[in-house]
Amino acid sequence: MQYFQYRCGQLCAQGVPLAHIAQAVGTPVYIYAEAALRHNYQTFAKASADMGSLIAYSVKANSNLAVLSLLASLGAGADVVSGGELERALRAGIAPGKIVFSGVGKSRDEMRKAIIAGIYQFNIESVPELIVLNDEACALNTTASIALRINPDVSAGGHEKISTGKAENKFGVNIDLARDVYKHARDLPGIEVTGVDMHIGSQIDSLAPFKAALLKALDLVQDLRRDGHDIRTFDMGGGLGIVYNQDEDILPTAADYMDMVRRHTKGLDLKMIFEPGRAIAGNAGVLLSRVHYVKHGTARNFLILDAAMNDLARPALYGAYHAIMPVIEPVSDQTETYDIVGPVCETGDTFATHRRLSVMKGGDLVVMLSAGAYGAVQAGQYNTRPLVPEVLVKDNQFSVIRTRPDLEDILKLESVPDWL
Repeated sequence: MQYFQYRCGQLCAQGVPLAHIAQAVGTPVYIYAEAALRHNYQTFAKASADMGSLIAYSVKANSNLAVLSLLASLGAGADVVSGGELERALRAGIAPGKIVFSGVGKSRDEMRKAIIAGIYQFNIESVPELIVLNDEACALNTTASIALRINPDVSAGGHEKISTGKAENKFGVNIDLARDVYKHARDLPGIEVTGVDMHIGSQIDSLAPFKAALLKALDLVQDLRRDGHDIRTFDMGGGLGIVYNQDEDILPTAADYMDMVRRHTKGLDLKMIFEPGRAIAGNAGVLLSRVHYVKHGTARNFLILDAAMNDLARPALYGAYHAIMPVIEPVSDQTETYDIVGPVCETGDTFATHRRLSVMKGGDLVVMLSAGAYGAVQAGQYNTRPLVPEVLVKDNQFSVIRTRPDLEDILKLESVPDWL
């Protein structure tokens, strides 16, 4: 976390003390380091440069327009999974020819907008979806380029809710059925078959599952070419993990990952597409929160924060781990063990249990690290708690890139029927 470090006893994002942001914006608040986003993207781009690949950033990881605009300026493409994400990518300046559209439930309207925009590729997940896309393309008197997302039935490890490459998952077409689906696609007048797509999961901490899935998929590529299909692209998806717990083993780097892919795709004349999301945004952001109360109980001590599960859902959804640090650098070795919780009326509103920190008191500031991906994008307004704001830091300055709504902003979206 080189972009979030103590300076003169204060935890800073690059050159900005987090306490200054708390004072100006309030808490809870997401804070992103621009230099980290830039570095993480460029690491992927550099590692894959000789493959002529497309780095299609996974917008669902962090879809803020400022984040997308930064990545667009660096040459990134986008992997989108909804019409809303497509609109965000386009407004941020990402070229349509660098956008791929994934997801199991694309609507006709979303397909139509993507065709008109001129996106690079649809990643198709079922035969019914393929038929609908053909209808929409024909209605527009054009063709849509597609890759079929194949399900290689490979276990990627990690939490079951973010595994996507097993036969029992909802994603993709079973690899054993793929050749028949490609044959069907070739006969559709609104479809141009261009590639193969796969995505086996998220927060994957080993290259072994990627390799196993890749080898299965490359066998399919060869079969499809023998069947007469002009397979030109191969979409590896995303899923490369990041460090959430500093005690974890060292994870594979982008360079390790690309070296593995390069070895096995050499000579196959495939344009490679990669969809990193967490690996670009995850460690570039933190959630800054203030301690409401320290509650000492007979069984547990509770650190009650002003952040809650509606601000950062990952611990409640997946039992996810986030390292937690005080904003003021500890000056003594005195510590205490806390359950770190939010104010929402749910037992699941818990960020950590039995976590040892320096002794805390009400009003102290803490941060949850590695919160730049799947944090703000999953936030909601449960308990009528306003949506958490976002801040982007560059060097010694910061800017609010999503404001915190007030209660009037929330309530004006609702209405009471005349009969009440």
